[in-house]
Amino acid sequence: MKDGSIILLNGSSSSGKTTLSLMLQQLLRDPYQHVALDQFRDGLPGRYRGFNSPEGTTGFDGLNISPVDLNGESVTAVRFGVHGEKLLKGMRRAIATIVSNGLNVIIDDLLFEESFVIDYARVLAEFDVCIVGVRCPLDVVRQRESERPGRFPGTATWHFDKVHEHMIYDVEVNTASNSPRDCALTVMNASENKPTMSAIRQLAARYRSTND
Repeated sequence: MKDGSIILLNGSSSSGKTTLSLMLQQLLRDPYQHVALDQFRDGLPGRYRGFNSPEGTTGFDGLNISPVDLNGESVTAVRFGVHGEKLLKGMRRAIATIVSNGLNVIIDDLLFEESFVIDYARVLAEFDVCIVGVRCPLDVVRQRESERPGRFPGTATWHFDKVHEHMIYDVEVNTASNSPRDCALTVMNASENKPTMSAIRQLAARYRSTND
């Protein structure tokens, strides 16, 4: 059975990843399953979704939201504990299983820790992957975040730079200056015309000897 293909979208929250995912699903000839970090986050038991939860609690071990200071500005940090890390690793391996069964996947994620990038590089290295940097100016991201229900203020600001810090991309798009359709067409073109040493293979080579 031929493996499926992967389009991995990485960018801050409110950068336009979900909108881009939906547009790609409309335009791509073959079906692509949308797999988002938010889907797995929302499946956590309530007690494992903490708010400023102290160490030793289930909120700390799952997904913990906490206020922090960033250059004099109060923002919201997102941190995964032991259980949360296991969930993320399971998600990545579930994606690999889906693709190895011949299905195509669009991944919608926020890679704000280098360990996340390392794990993706290991798990997806042998697949056909197009890695996309989804960018948008910070002021636009903040405005979008303020208009979305259930969002903690400053979350996108906290990880705005972190999500791109350790990445290599096959293509980048700006969702503020380009329409969802134009962004999707740019991604589709890049996916069809990747160099032999694609971004996922460059990342795999970078982290080949890393034991993290």
